[in-house]
Amino acid sequence: MKISESAGGRTGWALWYVLLLGLSFCLPITLRAQNLSGTDSGGASLPDAPQAETQAAPNTEQNTTSRLIGYVSNRSFFFPDLADSPGPLSTGEKFKLFVNQSISPPYLLAAAFSAAYSQARDVPQAYGEGWNAYGSRYGAAIARASSSSFFSSFVFASLLHQDPRFFPQENPTFGGSLKYSARRILITRTDSGREQFNWSGLLGPMAAETLANAYLPASEQNAAQAAERYGVDLAWRFAGNMFKNYWPTIFHNMKLNRLRVIPDPGSGSRPN
Repeated sequence: MKISESAGGRTGWALWYVLLLGLSFCLPITLRAQNLSGTDSGGASLPDAPQAETQAAPNTEQNTTSRLIGYVSNRSFFFPDLADSPGPLSTGEKFKLFVNQSISPPYLLAAAFSAAYSQARDVPQAYGEGWNAYGSRYGAAIARASSSSFFSSFVFASLLHQDPRFFPQENPTFGGSLKYSARRILITRTDSGREQFNWSGLLGPMAAETLANAYLPASEQNAAQAAERYGVDLAWRFAGNMFKNYWPTIFHNMKLNRLRVIPDPGSGSRPN
């Protein structure tokens, strides 16, 4: 019992550590971004501020983005990282995305399933058996998922100016969705809308599993176990991409938009 309680305490410490680290990281970057915008020559307004309409040539890149995200025009409660605009996200918005992901149903359900699977295998054995042991495993799974989102969606996405959101296909097919979901693991979008190697998405889980060595039992604190957990993280990400790619289409076809957990394909408020 002492071993289980100690492991649970380390897991709770890890959750607080991620949140406090996020706050300390977000504030200076946000202030710096505001200062840079305020000192811009010519007194230009903030990038997210409304701009007066001018007679300008259509932005081909933006139109392509609009076609890509199709009818995804409102935030999804179930999948907070579903793109609802061409972008970009500010540093503060990336931090909010991390927080929303950490408490979203997929993260909680995936952690519950992972903890149950580990409980059935009695892995790690240091947690023991029973509901207290399951609670420790569930807390560890939540801590790993939250820290992965913290590093991927916020820290590295902010530092590398990458967009951590998922842009679903408008009319996905099964074969095309398989390829697209796998490709999104390796390729992501920058804040400017260009495609780039997904450093933030790959370095984030790696950093999270390295951090996990601080609160997981000693049997898990080695390179082999960390590499195994990293592989499982990427497999979960691929499965999540498949769900997210079909999520708007499935609910539109099932006419369950009244649940307000997904963007409404028929709302007509599409990004221009």
